Amino acid sequence: MKKLASTLPNMVLSLGVITILSAVLLAWVDNVTAGPIALAAQQKKISAIQSVAPVFDNNPLDDSWEWSPSQSARPYSVYPAFKDGKLVGAAVEAYSLNGFSGEVRVMYGFGASGDVTGYEVLSHAETPGLGARMNEWFRSDEGNRSVIGHNPGSENMTVVKDGGIIDAITAATISSRAFLESARGAYDAFVAYKEYKNE
Repeated sequence: MKKLASTLPNMVLSLGVITILSAVLLAWVDNVTAGPIALAAQQKKISAIQSVAPVFDNNPLDDSWEWSPSQSARPYSVYPAFKDGKLVGAAVEAYSLNGFSGEVRVMYGFGASGDVTGYEVLSHAETPGLGARMNEWFRSDEGNRSVIGHNPGSENMTVVKDGGIIDAITAATISSRAFLESARGAYDAFVAYKEYKNE
């Protein structure tokens, strides 16, 4: 096979063929992996709902409801938990854009009265060893760290440094504020859902 001369048109042709083949390959890989990635994300969400919400017998994903604190804000997702037809609480997927490294996304569980029953950090980009400790820190019985059992509607769920009742993660006050901001937003979404359903 004769080697192509190293001319500008031949280089452009070669580069064009390589680009087209790469684009086709990337599209195929994206198509093949999109389903499993979406399934894994949904399974993570289901698992988080089950671990934070009170015991339920409905399908919270089917009964989900969205609420936004303002017209320009992204919505929070409320996954209501019913037992024998009665609302016993909910899991709420909430977020804060004010983390040290950007968005913090958390699934909170609430009992019917609004007390926090649990939480799972879904995603964040906080500093390892500092803000990244939020998944353990805010459930610890040590000091005033735990948010479990507290009610954002009747208690000042901000960090102690801001006059609140929750100890911030050592050397990660910004991450702690973001975590607690998302907790308060989640509570507001749950209250809005209860008002919407007249519960």
